[in-house]
Amino acid sequence: MVESVSTPARSRPRGAYLLRIIGLFKIIKATVLVIAAIVVLKLIHRDIAEVIASWARRLHIAPGTLVVEHLIEKTLTVTHRQLFVLAMVLFAYATMFFIEGIGLILMKHWAEWMTVITTSGLIPFEIYELIHRPTVLKAAAMVVNIAIAIYLVIHVRNEARAHAESIKPN
Repeated sequence: MVESVSTPARSRPRGAYLLRIIGLFKIIKATVLVIAAIVVLKLIHRDIAEVIASWARRLHIAPGTLVVEHLIEKTLTVTHRQLFVLAMVLFAYATMFFIEGIGLILMKHWAEWMTVITTSGLIPFEIYELIHRPTVLKAAAMVVNIAIAIYLVIHVRNEARAHAESIKPN
């Protein structure tokens, strides 16, 4: 009888559940970004001010309300090219989040590092936004991203340490 020699698959019992939750969170973010990109693309050949006014009517918001007027005023200078670029940026971020999410769900080591790098890299922009235009949603998003980055750094270090100890000669 011939035995096949194979290396055992690297098991990841510690933190697997949380990594998959983070992966699912990334996939949900990616899905929201794809929807936003599609909405932006649909706005390219439409009068954005009219779209805002139409939504205000549907939501029973008075057309002269400060928020509606402010939104309409902001959109008057937006070009079709800017909308297209915004949609492409949203698709790019969505792609990155899909890759991270799927990699984390599949328990891929590279996905952990990718998520650490991309999540940490966005934190300075989130801080800038929070300082200049603070909202509770931005603060919450930043706290979640910082928590994810810290957790993944600790997790990746612990995994590396455990792997190094497992191959250390006795």
